[in-house]
Amino acid sequence: MTKIDIISGFLGAGKTTLIKKLLQDAFQGEKVVLIENEFGEIGIDGGFLKDAGIEVTEMNSGCICCSLVGDFATALKEVLDKYEPDRILIEPSGVGKLSDVINAVASIESDKMIINSFTAVVDGIKTKMYMKNFGEFYNNQIEHAKTIVISRSQKLTDEKLEACVSMLREHNDNAAIITTPWDDIDGKQILSAMEQKTNFEEELLDEAKKHLHKHEHHHEHDGECCGHHGHEHDGECCGHHHEHEHDGECCGHHGHEHDGECCGHHHGHEHDGECCGHHHEHEHDGECCGHHHEHEHNGECCGHHDHHADEVFTSWGVETPHKYNKKQIESILTEFSKSDQYGVIIRAKGMVAGEDGEWIYFDFVPGEYEVRTGAPEYTGRLCVIGTNLNEEEINRLFHIE
Repeated sequence: MTKIDIISGFLGAGKTTLIKKLLQDAFQGEKVVLIENEFGEIGIDGGFLKDAGIEVTEMNSGCICCSLVGDFATALKEVLDKYEPDRILIEPSGVGKLSDVINAVASIESDKMIINSFTAVVDGIKTKMYMKNFGEFYNNQIEHAKTIVISRSQKLTDEKLEACVSMLREHNDNAAIITTPWDDIDGKQILSAMEQKTNFEEELLDEAKKHLHKHEHHHEHDGECCGHHGHEHDGECCGHHHEHEHDGECCGHHGHEHDGECCGHHHGHEHDGECCGHHHEHEHDGECCGHHHEHEHNGECCGHHDHHADEVFTSWGVETPHKYNKKQIESILTEFSKSDQYGVIIRAKGMVAGEDGEWIYFDFVPGEYEVRTGAPEYTGRLCVIGTNLNEEEINRLFHIE
């Protein structure tokens, strides 16, 4: 299956320079065909009415370069049949609409190819001017890109780079935006962002889910329990999904009778103490404040009803070119530990550009954190996992506008 990568960009944005970097760093060992469409909007520009044909030249990198003349679909199919490449890079005209190119490729019926990525290269210095002067064509490339690569970011001040990202986000809130100067990162990192093989926020959420699932087990405890469903306890329980007996106070939710005070809902079992809880089908010997239990306790219970990680955890994640110093990051992580105004944070992770040119990496779990230096990333990335997250306060803490 041939991967199709569409790399668009306004005139002079740096498409060819980016493609050369990808060929050198990321596509070694692959059979690559580069298709250059010099004729603007597909099917509209007069140049496309010429006779169908493909002009092929060998490039020094070993890549085959094709300049398409004529019907785009016919020419692309011929490339697929003739060369059977691992990857086709399509470099549209600088004034073409990315949406037209994507639609043209998507309309081709072939089981030999798959659209792998569509990327827009933007000149960070000229973004504001081009948005103003060439809005329809320029913004179309930004709005339809899965990844936006900022060129000449090394020539921008921190403030102007952040302003550039903000303008791009107004037109595309979902794309990965590469803000790090190209000389500081490897082409493989750029390709990974283009293909979106990794999602920083999803990775941390997966970690949180795995952590939660470790506690969803069936076992017995002789002491304190913080587990979930289907087991017995002789001590205190703060677990989940239980069916058991209690002779003490209950603050559960459902289905039972009470000899004491009840402030719960839908109860169907007996209590000798106070109840204010949820959906229990059991008796209590101790104090309960849990949900839907299916085991026995001789102590206190404060459990929860068989939650999935998606119900328990929320996440906050951003990409940012903002630069920090080690002291700022340590101060932020300390805030997470000592204050609950940001929510109940169980994990935070990030890699951001440092003010001194180094990149700062950090990991946080409650009670401890690590801050270190690391390799440059395509842009700064931050993620926080927890419950009841106050995103407005977290944004403020990390200076995200």
